[in-house]
Amino acid sequence: MTEFTTRPAGQRGQRLTYLVKRLEMAERARMEEVLRPLGVTLHQYTALSILERREGLSSAQLARRHVVTPQAMHQLIATMERDRLIERRPDETNRRILRAWLTEHGSRVLRACHRAVDDVEERMLSGLTPAEAGAFGRALERCLDALTVAVSGGESADDEGAA
Repeated sequence: MTEFTTRPAGQRGQRLTYLVKRLEMAERARMEEVLRPLGVTLHQYTALSILERREGLSSAQLARRHVVTPQAMHQLIATMERDRLIERRPDETNRRILRAWLTEHGSRVLRACHRAVDDVEERMLSGLTPAEAGAFGRALERCLDALTVAVSGGESADDEGAA
């Protein structure tokens, strides 16, 4: 699809990249709204979701999966540790490395966050049939894979992000 006339567009003739960006912005705004009463930021929710699937990550590993700088992750981890959402333990083979683990409190908070985010996702998909929602998800995954493979030189990205 290289010619402009063959590029897919939304119903209003808007570029798909523009629609994807608008969807992402609207989704982020709704997620921030529902997470705020739970005392969790969107960045914290993403980090907690990553740790739920892969506990014991170092700060550097978590930063790479979250796609933030190590400095930003350091601040995020400090806040989550202060709020008892995570705990850090020394690595068994290299005591200088601290690995992050969800606390029991963090797991409870994350479950509440998942329920709130599920509602946002249901609202987002409410105009689609179940078959369309499934096709939409699969299409997004293929698009993400195509861009990730092109950027990373052939390696598919970890499916670690929540948001």
